[in-house]
Amino acid sequence: MSKFPKALSRDEAETLGLNTLQFLAGDPARLGRFLALTGIGPAELKASAGEPHLLAAVLDHLLGDESLLLVFSAEYRVRPELIVLAHRKLADQT
Repeated sequence: MSKFPKALSRDEAETLGLNTLQFLAGDPARLGRFLALTGIGPAELKASAGEPHLLAAVLDHLLGDESLLLVFSAEYRVRPELIVLAHRKLADQT
């Protein structure tokens, strides 16, 4: 039997997405790379910070970079599997 949850609530997924956004915003290079790769501008980021589609994009970015994912997971003490679950939950909201 797995000790990992099979699902997260929407609130839990949003909180994880916001934590990921905070993690990216805490380092100008990380945030700049996210903005450059996604094409999202600073104004759009600020206006949409809590929206499921933006949080899903933030989590997708994190999942696309294993080293960044592992740094985030260690810093926030979150299992990488939870990032996957949160991404699925938020991507389904868009």
